[in-house]
Amino acid sequence: MDSGPAAGAAPRNDTIECGAAHASDGGRLSSRGGTGYFRGRPSRQPQVIALAVLRIIRHPGSGSTHPRGAVLAMGNFDGLHLGHAALIREACERAHAAGKPAGVLTFEPHPRSVFMPGGEPFRLTPFRVKEREIARLGVELLFVQHFDLDFSKRSAESFVEEVMLGAVGLTHIVVGHDCTFGNRRRGTPELLREMGARHGFGITVIEPVSGPDTAVYSSTRIRELLRDGRPHDAAAQLGRFWEIDGRVMEGDRRGRTIGFPTANLGLGEYLRPAFGVYAVRVTGDGPDDPLAGRTVDGVANIGLRPTVGTPEPRLEAHLFDTDTDLYGRHLRVSLVEFIRPEKKFAGLDALKAQIAADAAKARDILAQLA
Repeated sequence: MDSGPAAGAAPRNDTIECGAAHASDGGRLSSRGGTGYFRGRPSRQPQVIALAVLRIIRHPGSGSTHPRGAVLAMGNFDGLHLGHAALIREACERAHAAGKPAGVLTFEPHPRSVFMPGGEPFRLTPFRVKEREIARLGVELLFVQHFDLDFSKRSAESFVEEVMLGAVGLTHIVVGHDCTFGNRRRGTPELLREMGARHGFGITVIEPVSGPDTAVYSSTRIRELLRDGRPHDAAAQLGRFWEIDGRVMEGDRRGRTIGFPTANLGLGEYLRPAFGVYAVRVTGDGPDDPLAGRTVDGVANIGLRPTVGTPEPRLEAHLFDTDTDLYGRHLRVSLVEFIRPEKKFAGLDALKAQIAADAAKARDILAQLA
C-alpha cells in the first residue's frame, strides 16, 4: 500500500492514503500491445468495463459540468498496481450495474511530495502515466483534486460534504480498508459509513489481497523491489513491467562514437531504481511516435555514468537494430531485467566492450519473453 511519508519525516497527520487495499482476483492491468508484459505466460487481464473516453475534471467545484451520480474510487493510486486495478474495477462494475458514471478521485501533486518537499523522488507513476492506466480500466470521469498544505487542513467531514458530495456528486464510493483522508487523517471507512448513512451514499470497503506469492499488492513493496534491482518481481505486483517515460533530451553523443547511440531520458520525479544496466523494451508515445507503434528491444543504463560522469542521474537506452531520429520524441522504456550494477571503466574501449556484452545478454533475456 502507498504508505505516505516515511518515519522521521514531516508529521503524517494530514495526508491522504486511499486506494491501496485491494479486491480479490488479482487481474492484471492491460497495456499497449508490444510492451512485453508477461509475454508467453498465461495471465488474466482485468475486465475492461467500457471503452469510454476519459474525461478529466481538474479541481472539481460547484461549477463543474460533468455528469453527476458517479460511483467513485478514491486514492493516490501511485503505481496503478494490481490491487489498485481491482479496486477501480469494483467501482466500474458497480457503476455500470447501476447505470451511473464510473469515476476516480485522485490527488495531485502526491501528498507525500507536499509534506516532504525535499525528499528523494518516489513516484512510480507521474500523472501522465497514471491517467493513461486509469483510462485503460474503463473509467469515464477522472477527478483531480489539487493538494497543498492549505487543502490538507480541511476536515474529513468538509471534504466529504464539499468535494465528494457537492463538487463530484457521488452516489457510492469504493475505498481500501486502510484509507485515511482529511486533517489529522480523521477520514476513515468508518467515518464514510456514518456520513453515507446520513447523506444517502453507499460505500464499499475492499480488503487487501495477496498475489500468488502471498505478497500483498503494495506501492511501498514495488518501490523496494525496484530499488533492489528486481524489476521482474515489481512487474508481478504491477501486472506490467515498470516503465520510465519522457521526451528524449540532447546528450553528449558519446555513444555514437563507440557504436552504441543512446536515447537519453531525465528521471524527473520518478523513483530512482537500482543504478545499473537493464534489459528493456521501448515504445513510442503520442502523435509523433518515432517507432510507429513498434516495440523495440534494447539495453539501458540508469545512473550517473561513472566512466564519463554526469551531474544528474539519467536513463540512456540503446535500441537494437534501430536508426531513427529520437530527439525530442516521447518514449516509454520498460525495465525487464537487471543485468549488472554501474561500474567505472578504465577508458572508452573497456566501456565499449562491456556494453557489447551487456547488449548480448539483454538480447538473450528479451528473446525468452518473445
